[in-house]
Amino acid sequence: MIHLFFNALAASAGAGLTYVRYIVPEISTRQDVRATIALAPALGGEFREIANVAFVELQASGTARRFWREQSLLPKIIRQVAADVLISTGNFALRNSPVPQILLSGNSLYTSSDFYRDVWARHDYRAWLDTRIKAIFAKRSMAWANVTVAPSQSFADVLHKWTGHDVASIYHGFNKGQFFQDISPVSADVQEKINATEDALKLLFVSHYNYYRNFETLLRAVPLLRERAQGQKIKLLLTCKLHSDQNPGSYRAEAASALVQKLNIAEEVIELGAIPYTKLHHVYRSADIYVTPAYAETFAHPLIEAMASGLPLVASDTPVHREICAGSAVFFDRFSPAGLTEQVLKVGSSQDLTRELKNCAERRSADFSWREHVNKIVEIAQALRAQKN
Repeated sequence: MIHLFFNALAASAGAGLTYVRYIVPEISTRQDVRATIALAPALGGEFREIANVAFVELQASGTARRFWREQSLLPKIIRQVAADVLISTGNFALRNSPVPQILLSGNSLYTSSDFYRDVWARHDYRAWLDTRIKAIFAKRSMAWANVTVAPSQSFADVLHKWTGHDVASIYHGFNKGQFFQDISPVSADVQEKINATEDALKLLFVSHYNYYRNFETLLRAVPLLRERAQGQKIKLLLTCKLHSDQNPGSYRAEAASALVQKLNIAEEVIELGAIPYTKLHHVYRSADIYVTPAYAETFAHPLIEAMASGLPLVASDTPVHREICAGSAVFFDRFSPAGLTEQVLKVGSSQDLTRELKNCAERRSADFSWREHVNKIVEIAQALRAQKN
């Protein structure tokens, strides 16, 4: 039996949290693996008494503090629990790991020229500097790790070009049964907002507010859609509120909120707020088209969720989106509201195209398996242990 130590202290929102929630059940079913997972205390309560899995809770708020605690405390803990291989899930590796180390690299901002230009144009110089500093340690981390794994081949290629290191590609997974299992409804206020859009063409974008998801391009497309929809009502459902204090991180949402008012689209933009993950499937199935204008991604879990929900996709034209969506989407230039508008209208006006995209989406979503992901991670870990021995 191999003993894996997962450093998941960075898992607090988005893909990091999704990752932990899905790998734990897969590990618990294996007879040849046991795991110790380091988590922030806020998440420890989600996982109790799971076969083959133990949890270590460490307080580590803030990236700098977490990085210091990881470097100073984790080597001792890894030795104490007698782990065979360390899996660092949060983009940063241990500099002196006492065991072989697999680094899961999943932050595209460190390599995104679009992001650096964006935050500079927003005069968010703190975010620019913070990302530059983190990028230095993310790049060094790839040298500290024995193997680096990216969640898509497209991002693996970017990392290889950035560092010169070989990078393995292992898709993240999707568990359809688990995603759709909660049949309890969304909250009454959310359902009321959804019901009010019944006679409209409903576009959905699942994300908390941040810069790289490129909300502004999507918002600028709304008045164009309204103008060209020939009387068809347009509603854009957002799973966030455009207020800085209601989103994780330090991203400032006020400019996006002001843009809604400037464009006079408050009636079309429906801010549902954050939806519990177990109830997200209700929101997907209430929509007609899933749209994403993001300019930086490494995998994009919402695309898989939308595909499994049978939605046609309209996505910004990036290598990651083309790889993950395959034939399930139509694409537009990532900074073109007009291009986005054109593709939404194309899908919305063609039943044949919509049917084709939906059929392809449901087939494509079946290609992503958390069990397969864990199997491949374990294979790499076993090879590293064998090399050490």
